[in-house]
Amino acid sequence: MSSADEKCGVFGMYDLNGGDVAQAIYYGLYALQHRGQESAGIAVTDTSTRLDKVICQKDLGRVNEVFNAENISQLKGNLGVGHVRYSTAGASTRENSQPLVLAYLKGTLMLAHNGNLVNAPKLRRELAMGGAIFQTTTDTETIAYHIARERVKSRSVQEATVRALQKVQGSYSLVVASPRKLIGARDPWGFRPLVIGKLDNAYIITSETCALETIDAEFVRDVLPGEVVTISHNGRIESNMDLAIPKEKTARCVFEYIYFCRPDTTFDGMSVTASRIIAGKLLAKHHPVEADLVVGVPESGNMAAVGYSMASGIPYGIAFTKNTYVGRTFIKPQQSSRIQSVKVKLNVLRDVVKDKRIVMIDDSIVRGTTSKRIINMLKNAGAAEVHMRVSSPPFCHPCYFGVDIPDREQLIAHTRSVEEICEIIGADSLGYLPFECLSEMAGGLPICTACFSGDYPIPPPTEDIRGEYLK
Repeated sequence: MSSADEKCGVFGMYDLNGGDVAQAIYYGLYALQHRGQESAGIAVTDTSTRLDKVICQKDLGRVNEVFNAENISQLKGNLGVGHVRYSTAGASTRENSQPLVLAYLKGTLMLAHNGNLVNAPKLRRELAMGGAIFQTTTDTETIAYHIARERVKSRSVQEATVRALQKVQGSYSLVVASPRKLIGARDPWGFRPLVIGKLDNAYIITSETCALETIDAEFVRDVLPGEVVTISHNGRIESNMDLAIPKEKTARCVFEYIYFCRPDTTFDGMSVTASRIIAGKLLAKHHPVEADLVVGVPESGNMAAVGYSMASGIPYGIAFTKNTYVGRTFIKPQQSSRIQSVKVKLNVLRDVVKDKRIVMIDDSIVRGTTSKRIINMLKNAGAAEVHMRVSSPPFCHPCYFGVDIPDREQLIAHTRSVEEICEIIGADSLGYLPFECLSEMAGGLPICTACFSGDYPIPPPTEDIRGEYLK
């Protein structure tokens, strides 16, 4: 992946037996670390004592940098919400780290959000005109204020959540904890994943199934697009589908399959590993080449490389050794940071690639700088040829639903042909996954392909979260 940015993983847990949940949330966030490495946080409350008391620990950094044995032990409570963040809307500051904790007339709310609202600036201005004082620059705070306002005139917090979400447009997988309820909400298009799990008598709502498996929780089901689910002290899962749209209009982000999800995740019934293997097989069918070895760029290129090898008969090999202490390059917020990370993230195994014709599989090319650097590394290590195959179509359009590339000029494919890109990155040949193959790798589910096609499922914004008009 050559420098696309995404954001956030969420993890909410409610132990109906009263046990502390912070440690389980910590391990769940560890499993979601790939979704964001700028900040991490956990907020908890004890439903058996004061309902307005929330303990929150959050800061900039990764999960193991923000939390330790001492501060985890102080997070006493059986209902909690956790979050890992990459910023697509709002600056990378401690104030913008989540969960957000909001005290209001009806008690407290704890919120964690994965997504991007296209009408956040408008909603934010309306709230400010009504006297709201914002502590962050995130669109998550906009959701929190609207839930709080609706709660004053609603019978329940779940009703208030539905009413608030009827006002927003964009992508959201949201976890909300009120004094005695855990709520999960997924936008009507289903852009981002959200799942329900169970561990003994504790319920979990989180971004990916891999987080459930990390704590040995049982997968219950996906939260459906447009669904708001509520888990109360009685253990029932209540469902509200007032936000839902026809199934054929849903639009799961195809990049969740291509790149964002961990390979051991299942997204709406489709195995991410199986999806990437299918993409690799389709690449081999549409872009064959004579070569000696197929290799993947870790991590998301590996399974597609396996699929290419299976379909082509070319042996699969491991050409890179990865420094596991360096984060995913795409999550680095500054281009200079990304370049430095690439330099220390991967090393080429010279004995593997020397004098070999290599098929190198990666999940995408965004700016092209990372691909060029890796191809140079392979050739400097003695590779005779490097044929690049990409398990997605050319990335030509910005995304407003969680992939943070607002400037078309940053997209190498926006104004260049495949031949021109091949020359720029220094490959001997270049082949992309055909656009028509995307549906197959998503198991036939309706998907959002706007970053490739420019066909947005909802109108894109005219201004960003900072109020700057987009070109």
